[in-house]
Amino acid sequence: EVYFQNLSKQKQKEVMEKNGNNHKLRVCVATCNRADYSKLAPIMFGIKAEPQFFELDVVVLGSHLIDDYGNTYRMIEQDDFDIHTRLHTIVRGEDEAAMVESVGLALVKLPDVLNRLKPDIMIVHGDRFDALALATSAALMNIRILHIEGGEVSGTIDDSIRHAITKLAHYHVCCTRSAEQHLIAMCEDHDRILLAGCPSYDKLLSAKNKDYMSIICMWLGEDVKPRDYIVALQHPVTTDIKHSIKMFELTLDALISFNKRTLVLFPNVDAGDKEMVRVMRKKGIEHHPNFRAVKHVPFDQFIQLVAHAGCMIGNSSCGVREVGAFGTPVINLGTRQTGRETGENVLHVRDADTQDKILHALQLQFGKQYPCSKIYGDGNAVPRILKFLKSIDLKEPLQKKFCFPPVKDNISQDIDHILETQSALAVDLGGTNLRVAIVSMKGEIVKKYTQLNPKTYEDRLELILKMCVEAASEAVNVNCRILGVGISTGGRVNPREGIVLHSTKLIQEWSSVDLRTPISDALHLPVWVDNDGNCAALAERKFGHGKGIENFVTLITGTGIGGGIVHQHELIHGSSFCAAELGHIVVSLDGPECLCGSQGCIEAYASGIALQREAKKLHDEDMLLVEGMSMKKEEVVSAAHLIQAAKLGNTKADSILRT
Repeated sequence: EVYFQNLSKQKQKEVMEKNGNNHKLRVCVATCNRADYSKLAPIMFGIKAEPQFFELDVVVLGSHLIDDYGNTYRMIEQDDFDIHTRLHTIVRGEDEAAMVESVGLALVKLPDVLNRLKPDIMIVHGDRFDALALATSAALMNIRILHIEGGEVSGTIDDSIRHAITKLAHYHVCCTRSAEQHLIAMCEDHDRILLAGCPSYDKLLSAKNKDYMSIICMWLGEDVKPRDYIVALQHPVTTDIKHSIKMFELTLDALISFNKRTLVLFPNVDAGDKEMVRVMRKKGIEHHPNFRAVKHVPFDQFIQLVAHAGCMIGNSSCGVREVGAFGTPVINLGTRQTGRETGENVLHVRDADTQDKILHALQLQFGKQYPCSKIYGDGNAVPRILKFLKSIDLKEPLQKKFCFPPVKDNISQDIDHILETQSALAVDLGGTNLRVAIVSMKGEIVKKYTQLNPKTYEDRLELILKMCVEAASEAVNVNCRILGVGISTGGRVNPREGIVLHSTKLIQEWSSVDLRTPISDALHLPVWVDNDGNCAALAERKFGHGKGIENFVTLITGTGIGGGIVHQHELIHGSSFCAAELGHIVVSLDGPECLCGSQGCIEAYASGIALQREAKKLHDEDMLLVEGMSMKKEEVVSAAHLIQAAKLGNTKADSILRT
């Protein structure tokens, strides 16, 4: 540790010498709304605390300066930051055009500000339309950009804006390992990505305000106790405004019916926000005895309110990110946060056609206490970010480079390529057989190869590679162009990484196996890997009985038993990638031992290997063969013999099949 600390100090010293000993890094932090300030404020305090390294310029724009949203620029002044520039950039309106005009107005005003400040680097947070204007201006004016919270996934237009800012930014601070992997997948330079955690967690995890009761009383009333109130924060979904307004109405109806004291915060500045406020007023929320409707709560106090709430409800990223630090139950409504990583405290209500679904969610969640989650940070983000800023070498070329994966040389347009059948290599790795096929885009099997599945890891991987190389070579002869490889395998699979995490004894030596890398390296093709049951469900969705069906379950039976679940047209993997391991549902605690190590699983009764086991038992007791059946001496007893015996009147065989 001392070695790395000294190394880091040496690197910082070298960077200072390169940048000029007297040069301080001039950092411009631009904040647009209350939400992004809660993430930027800890960084701003850190920068301000080290004047020997940094000069801080603060630019305030967006909803900070609007009275309807609480004039939240005042909290920046209360935190003792000098605001160098205030820019009124919000064009008032109730549709998508107002957001576009606001971006345009910001783009007109920002160049003059940036020309005056001449920052070395601009810090931009998140995925709001105001942030896109900031990043666009800085990029076009050759100012380095540090983007906070890139690489994350959520619903609505925010996703597109976040990724657009990522492409403009020179440096990236991300909060989770998945976000880091997404940035790398988006061809960003790994050396310019810092996995720091969320800056707001530095404050959350050190929040020790003993006097939370006075805060609860101030915002909700003297008679309210901890864990006996709700915090509601819901924003319009700009890609489906009508639906989000309808869901907000249902939410308010459910909260009125639930009859608990509720703090409702006004929505963000977005297309549809005014309509949501009208819905609140139509339902009398501002005058209802159980509700307190507010435009803004200071972040320090908001932390205490959500930390001691009985539940938080809405579609704010705060619910799925920050609130997990306290284990407070959260009900996440709609699609706005779809794709976000969440702790076990979050219950999703993706769609609601009546208030009953939301009411039921409130009944399930209210008053629970979950384990605290640190998915988004460990409380040490700011020191990491400051260290990262100090390491920036201003003499490095400004033009950013993208790290594209290696690709084959482009082949010029050729009639043979036009006439080729676009195809994929399919690899199916089961408990007994290993199959490789050339499959057309229409799902037709052009050519198939089958071998017995080897018992050892080395032999198995060698055979897979050999069969794939042979199939890829043969594809040329049958006029097929291979675009990629899909691998279906038994066992628990992480499809994002292409790794088989664990397998039962059905496939031996098949745990922690990286399948993607060696096959992709050998064939120079993209490779996808998933569990065989999930692959079957995907096949049904694309080519079979699941075509056009929103929700269905696929069950596959063979040597083992597996399945796949498609919900709202999406394949469900589950947090530990075993959502559809239907064969390993335990149906009898004292049943036969399963190859997974448990007892009484469905697979231990009903799989091909289980039927073979029972057939052998009957055969050993001379109770399998009946009139009309015969077996050669060297013939292996199989499940087929059990089925044949049952058909010919063997009552014991029939009983096993019924079970």
